[in-house]
Amino acid sequence: MSESPESADADASELPAPKRGVAAWRLPIVLFLLTVISTLWVGAQMNGVEAPGIADLWRGWNFSLPLMAILLAHEMGHYVAGRIHGVAVSPPHFIPLPFSLLGTMGAVISMSGRIRSRDALLDVGASGPIAGMVLALPLLIYGVHESPVEPLDMSQPILLEGHSLLYEAVLFALKGPFPPGHDITLTPTALAAWAGLFVTMLNLLPFGQLDGGHISYALVGPRQDRISRRMVRLLPLLALGVSAFYGLRSYLAGEHASVIEGNAYAGVPWLVWGVLLLLMARYSGYEHPPTDDDTLSPGRRAVAIGCVVLFALLFMPAMLRSFDGSQ
Repeated sequence: MSESPESADADASELPAPKRGVAAWRLPIVLFLLTVISTLWVGAQMNGVEAPGIADLWRGWNFSLPLMAILLAHEMGHYVAGRIHGVAVSPPHFIPLPFSLLGTMGAVISMSGRIRSRDALLDVGASGPIAGMVLALPLLIYGVHESPVEPLDMSQPILLEGHSLLYEAVLFALKGPFPPGHDITLTPTALAAWAGLFVTMLNLLPFGQLDGGHISYALVGPRQDRISRRMVRLLPLLALGVSAFYGLRSYLAGEHASVIEGNAYAGVPWLVWGVLLLLMARYSGYEHPPTDDDTLSPGRRAVAIGCVVLFALLFMPAMLRSFDGSQ
C-alpha cells in the first residue's frame, strides 16, 4: 500500500515540493550520459586502446555497463525508498571524471527535510547499498571467474587493488591459492565489480549523512553523533597506520625505492576521505537530524546489523598498494 507525502514518514511541513516531470530529470540525464561516455573512455583504455576516439568508445562497454549498472542500482535504491516514504529526494546526479581510475566519482542524491521514523530512515539508508550489492556480487563472481591467474611481470613495479574479506573469499572460492609469483589479472568487468564493492564500503562509513550514518542512527539513535565525530578523528590515524604498515614492510623486504614510496602513500586515500568528511561536518554539522521515535522494527534491526557486517566484510585497509615485481 502506497502512502501520500502528507501521511508518510517524512516531515512534510519541512519539505519543499519535489520537482516533477522532465525538468527534474534534465540535468541528471545529461550527467548520466556524460558519465557513461567517461566510463566508456576509461574502459576502452583497459581494453588496449591507448587514446580512444569516439569510434573506439564502444570497446569500453564491458567496464562501463557493469559499473554504471551498479551505481545506478545503488542510487535508485535510495530514490525509490525515499519516494515511498514521502521524502523530497532528487534524482541521482552522476559525476563524470574521465581522467581517473574509474571514470567517475559516483553519484549523489540530495534529500530535504527530516525523516520522522527510524524504520523509514533505515529503509532510505540501507536500500542503496543493498541494491548495489545485488548486482555487484554476481558481477564480481562472473568477473573473477573470467579473469586469468598469470605470472607477475617481474620487470617492473605493479599496482595492486585493495582486498577485503569478501573479495578474498570470492578469489579463494573461484581460483584457490595462487601459485608463488602469480596474481589475478582482473578483466574490465571484474574491476567494475570490485569498484562496486569499494564504493559501497565508503558509503557505509558510519558518518553524518552517508548511508552508514543513516543506518547507524536508525540503530543507535543520537549516539551516532559521537560516532561521526570519532570517525573524523580516526581516519587520519588509519591513514598513518596503513602507510606505516605497508611502507615499513616494503622497506624491510628491501624493495625498490619507488615501491617503498608508493606503499608509504597507501593510506593517503583515507586521509583525503577524512578531510572530505571534515568539510561535510563543517557544512552540515556532525548531528544527524533526529527522528520522532526511538524504535526500530525487529526485521529492520536485522537489516541494520547486516549492513554493519557487510561494511566489515567490504573494508579495505589499503585501497591501492604497490608490489615490487622486479625483486
